[in-house]
Amino acid sequence: MSRVYFVIDMKSFFASVECAERGIDPYTANLVVADPDRTEKTICLAVSINMKKLGVKNRCRLWMVPKDIDFICAKPRMKKYIEYAANIYAIYLKYIDKNDIHVYSIDECFLDVTDYLKLYNIKAKPFAMMLMNEIWEKYHIPATCGIGTNMYLAKIALDITAKHAKDRIGWLNEEKFFKTLSHHEPITDFWMISTGIKNRLLKYGIKDIEGIRKIDEEILYKEFGVNAEIMIDHAYGIEPVTMADIKGYKSKSKSISSHEILTCGYYKKDALIVLKEMIQNGCYNLYLKNLVTSSIHIAVNYVDFTMNHATISYNIATNLYKYLIDDVIKTYERIVLDNKEIKAIGYSFGVSDIKNEHYDIFTDLADVEKEKKLLKSILSLKDKYGKNSVLKALDIDEKATIIERNKMIGGHNSGEDE
Repeated sequence: MSRVYFVIDMKSFFASVECAERGIDPYTANLVVADPDRTEKTICLAVSINMKKLGVKNRCRLWMVPKDIDFICAKPRMKKYIEYAANIYAIYLKYIDKNDIHVYSIDECFLDVTDYLKLYNIKAKPFAMMLMNEIWEKYHIPATCGIGTNMYLAKIALDITAKHAKDRIGWLNEEKFFKTLSHHEPITDFWMISTGIKNRLLKYGIKDIEGIRKIDEEILYKEFGVNAEIMIDHAYGIEPVTMADIKGYKSKSKSISSHEILTCGYYKKDALIVLKEMIQNGCYNLYLKNLVTSSIHIAVNYVDFTMNHATISYNIATNLYKYLIDDVIKTYERIVLDNKEIKAIGYSFGVSDIKNEHYDIFTDLADVEKEKKLLKSILSLKDKYGKNSVLKALDIDEKATIIERNKMIGGHNSGEDE
């Protein structure tokens, strides 16, 4: 028996939440989610369903919204969106065990409903509609659903076919996939095929899924390496990964990283203030997670889309800012150009367990213990009174960003001050 998967997606989620909060119809309202305080160059995180019908695209700049459209500009409130997402997840949990749910993103979930169709004596489409209707009735958020006999086909049903269905539900099995989507264009509509991959396929005259099936597989392996296997499977509507595989997956990640897009161009001296704040915050995270680092990668992106980056390797392993920052500053001063504006900056720590912490023979271990006690006190105060309860002189510099970042979730305004 084939398994049955749903992928349920909230339409224009952030914008729909803002409409729900205002008691207006998400299908007819003109609303964009953007922070106007960041100037008209700021990115719109979401636009309402009707704005899309008017030709306004997600992720456009605020200034790109046509002047003849009268619209509401809603400041992002990430905490509110997370609250709605949690409430919607709770609806799924009423009917489906958590082990059969995979949260793909804040507004999209995979559900393995195979066993529940028999349990509730219901067919797939009515079950999907029941869930979508409950989300609408309780939270006024519109949803779409893809149904498939594997996770890939469910995702394709959502991304390609559901948008054309009156009931906002798409359905695919392998036979229907072959019959209806073999020649679908653009090929970038298919999951995991980016513009870059499309252009690489075009070198071989491939414009659709049928083209992937017909070309010699050796050519694909030469072009894409091991990723060709996934591409070929998907071209045949095959997806070997199951919900159980996802739930059993253990991350092999050995790094902690952070990247910040600056609100305007920063020159070298000012961007260093931001990087020092970010490294300090990263050290807090290392300490809280019982991790240490012995290497830091730093990168800066300039407004002209060029970049500089470097890796600093240490002969110690620590989570204490004091013992890391000097080499970060030296490396930064060496690689970053003086006369170019910086648009984004970031770092990545190579990490290992706290049991690997060690210092060189020149380190005063009494000083290490003193730093640890200070760090513990700082984090205790931040936990009790808020992230901005303890700040350094560096943090109140006019070019510093940590105070504002501490109010954010995922790089966007949390909405706590609303």
